Amino acid sequence: MDKINWLEQMAQKQPEDAQTWFWLGKEYEAAERWLDAIQAFSKGLTYAQDDALRGEIVAVLSQVTARLQQSAAASTPSPAESRPEGRPAASGGTVTELFPGRGPEAAERGDCSEERADWHDELFGERKPEDDGPDEDEEDEADSRRVPGKQVTAFRPKVHPGLQVVTGGKEPASERKSDVPVITFEHVAGLKDLKKTIQMKIISPFFNQGLFSKFRKKTGGGVLLYGPPGCGKTYMARATAGECRAKFITVHITDILDPYIGISERNLKEAFDKARAQRPSVMFFDEVDAIGFNRSKSSSLTRGLVDTFLHEMDGIDSDTDHLLIIGATNMPWDVDNALKRPGRFDRLVFVEPPDVEAREHIFTLQMHERYAEKMDTAKLAKATEFFSGADIANVCERAVERVLMEILETGVERPVRMRDMEEALAEVQPSTLDWLRTAKNYVKYANQGGMYNDIERYLRKHGKHI
Repeated sequence: MDKINWLEQMAQKQPEDAQTWFWLGKEYEAAERWLDAIQAFSKGLTYAQDDALRGEIVAVLSQVTARLQQSAAASTPSPAESRPEGRPAASGGTVTELFPGRGPEAAERGDCSEERADWHDELFGERKPEDDGPDEDEEDEADSRRVPGKQVTAFRPKVHPGLQVVTGGKEPASERKSDVPVITFEHVAGLKDLKKTIQMKIISPFFNQGLFSKFRKKTGGGVLLYGPPGCGKTYMARATAGECRAKFITVHITDILDPYIGISERNLKEAFDKARAQRPSVMFFDEVDAIGFNRSKSSSLTRGLVDTFLHEMDGIDSDTDHLLIIGATNMPWDVDNALKRPGRFDRLVFVEPPDVEAREHIFTLQMHERYAEKMDTAKLAKATEFFSGADIANVCERAVERVLMEILETGVERPVRMRDMEEALAEVQPSTLDWLRTAKNYVKYANQGGMYNDIERYLRKHGKHI
């Protein structure tokens, strides 16, 4: 089996291997099979990820194309062979072969108007009126500008391999299997009020449709979770997906925003249409303030996106029945006020830093199945006031890292001890204090409507330590 056949088989088995196509093209080039070489190099350029390989393929492809043109020019018949009997040859030679079916007169004149029109049709799908040929008044002037037939190939546009036209808007992403483990409310420490709200608004209606329809209780709607970062807003949304049998749809900011005017609004509408088509379903908007930013603080460019969001949640022809919309934000004061009224985000739930019981539960969950001694989680919980769930997870990770570093240095394996947890705890400060201090100003100066009463109650209870 020669090298070309072997490489062809490799290319069939691994059609996306750029290196295989490159070396196959090199073998075609050595065998002077120019068209096959161009095709192989083009395939390699399509699948090449390395910039160096792409540059090498482009350079070789240009050389092979030039060799093909030289070979075609060398194989062109002489004027005596291609000229009809009794007709004189043009000064530049005849190129009847470049214009099949056109006749010798057009070839000898180098007439390329139809040739250019054909290429224009192939590239753009239509023919420009000005390519239909010169008018009779301009024919004499055009004849003086005729070029020899061998130069006609310059009118053919060069199509660069590896380039393609990309349309505007978002292309639907392919479905990917998620390796994220399924979690439920049992994995979430604390947040009892939030669990009751979600149980009433989404889980219970789906399992007791007869009872809820009897009382004409609407299922679905919106819930806005707000609070310091790292306190479980996103984790709670994932637990909701594990608790209910509804389709869970996560809407990322990158799925919506687009630099072109009108595309962001269309993307948001398509996200709601997709969710309505799969009802009962749950939509989760993380950092919802990026999409529903307060219109009085933003520019006119984002106003259309907020208007679309308002319309989809509670517009004239919109419907959120059997569709729960969960929004999460660290800055509820930046969310447009129209989104926080009943009918859209019906409930604003303050996700506060975990209390003592919740912190003890988080320590237990974080150290579960780790190589560690029995921990005094009650003592750790009392020493971590204002710590978020993410802060507690950070403490556990730091303690484990300290033990692993010691094992690597000494070669003696040992479990994580309470002393390691206390040393790691001394290195971490609660991340919620800055958020609570900012929220304290909003409660004091911007709570006339009672929107931040939950924060006010929390600060009244713990404010002396802030």
